[in-house]
Amino acid sequence: MASATATASPDPQKSEARQPDAPRRVSRWRFWSRGSRLGRLIVGLNLIGLAVLISGALVLNEIRRGLVEARIDSLSVQGDLIVQLMAEAATQGEPVPFLQADRAAQLLQLLHLSPSQRVRLYDTQGRLLADSYVVDDRVEWRALPPARRRGEAGPSFRLQDADADPKVIDKARRALAEEWREAMLGERVRNTRIAENGATVVSVSIPVQRVKAVLGVLTLEASDVDEIIAAERLALIPFALIAIAVTLLSSVLLYALVARPMLRLAEAADRVRLNRARAISLPDLARRQDEIGDLSRSLEEMTDTLSSRMDAIERFAADVAHEIRNPLTSIRSAVETLEIVPDGAGREKLLDILKQDVGRLDRLIGDISNASRLDAELSRESFRRFDVTRLLTDILSIYDAARKSGEARVSLTAPEGETVIAGQEGPLGQVFRNLIDNARSFSPRDGEVRVSVIPEKGRVRIEVEDDGPGIPPDNLETVFERFYTARPKGAAFGGNSGLGLSIARQITIAHGGTVQAHNRTDDEGRVIGARFDVNLPGSR
Repeated sequence: MASATATASPDPQKSEARQPDAPRRVSRWRFWSRGSRLGRLIVGLNLIGLAVLISGALVLNEIRRGLVEARIDSLSVQGDLIVQLMAEAATQGEPVPFLQADRAAQLLQLLHLSPSQRVRLYDTQGRLLADSYVVDDRVEWRALPPARRRGEAGPSFRLQDADADPKVIDKARRALAEEWREAMLGERVRNTRIAENGATVVSVSIPVQRVKAVLGVLTLEASDVDEIIAAERLALIPFALIAIAVTLLSSVLLYALVARPMLRLAEAADRVRLNRARAISLPDLARRQDEIGDLSRSLEEMTDTLSSRMDAIERFAADVAHEIRNPLTSIRSAVETLEIVPDGAGREKLLDILKQDVGRLDRLIGDISNASRLDAELSRESFRRFDVTRLLTDILSIYDAARKSGEARVSLTAPEGETVIAGQEGPLGQVFRNLIDNARSFSPRDGEVRVSVIPEKGRVRIEVEDDGPGIPPDNLETVFERFYTARPKGAAFGGNSGLGLSIARQITIAHGGTVQAHNRTDDEGRVIGARFDVNLPGSR
């Protein structure tokens, strides 16, 4: 009988350890509860991947670096052009040249620079000669804070507070002065710094030279890098929102299509275990044409097979009890009668009955033991290729050596060479011995049992023939049932347990073959014996 022993969790202190007899409860959309670890894993991994993607897009390190380099290159090109124009049109004096501030301012006014760019010209003493903001009459402005009601407390605001923090202004001026000093050495300076208003700017400082004399420094700066980066990030927001929505939708679908069906299967398996059910049934999952459907169908087939095997075990136990009861009843009756029968022929007859019943009981218990171990033996070893002719030759040599006077002899007819099949020699040898023993038990005195090996296309057929009374036509299939012991008149009772042919068919089916019973007839249609055909797959 099948046991249903539950195994407890190895660590009862864990909060998530489920009690042995506690069924799983599956809620419909339970992502973060303890019942859906797979659901949490799906959502968590999707969100982690999405967070990494969004973080990388928002940081924009590579984009920002490339944008800064491109902006500096652009400012350098513009600066070279402006410096060349000033060197030609805004310088004067021989042999000591100097910059003309008014001509430089006129040049800056004609250039129409971008509002995000600022150009300043310094002389050799660091004095400001021209500023594009001053030339264009550009005024820096910012929005005022909201108006306050009379008497309402709040921070005061003065126009001078609109400027940046004095520390920031001082730091920005020192950085600009450092650029001017390096440019005065005749070198081009490329830099990213903080402006006086606190904004990040890219800057290029180029010395203004006439021949080789440095007459001043032209500084170009652009403050639109932060605005461009912010615009890029803002443009990514719709795509990030769409990615989040798609990730959440995919997580929900994966949970609904994978995690929740797996929980349902686990719940159904628990129901089979706890309720001692014989089968698992999830028809809506079995109709799915995917891996979950395959798993559901496989579980249903597995439980159906286990249920069938349990039914077979129960029937086998009932048949065994019935078969054992018969010889035990006979033995008890003989023992009870033996006490009142005096010595003589009657007592000897009762002793003979006791010996026969004990022998019958011994054979029955041996065959029952073999039948009960059959499944385990078949699953313990793997199939191997072997020569079936050699196996039959070895079996027949044992029968020849142990043959007694009057018993049927066994002969073998086989083709030359090897006849190779794939299987387990031990169980298949038992099949052939059971068929031969059955044929010998029905053969006449000094008869013959003929065994033939007949190779066919892709298969091998082994025939076992006898010259006995044959098999009733209605019993050509029932002879393979367990404990079938019907025998013709005159045959000794109790010589067989009725399990030999059943075991032979079970082993043959496990090897992918078939075994069938037939009656042999003569030309006039009279039964002259029985034939058992074992058909097994060949091996290349």
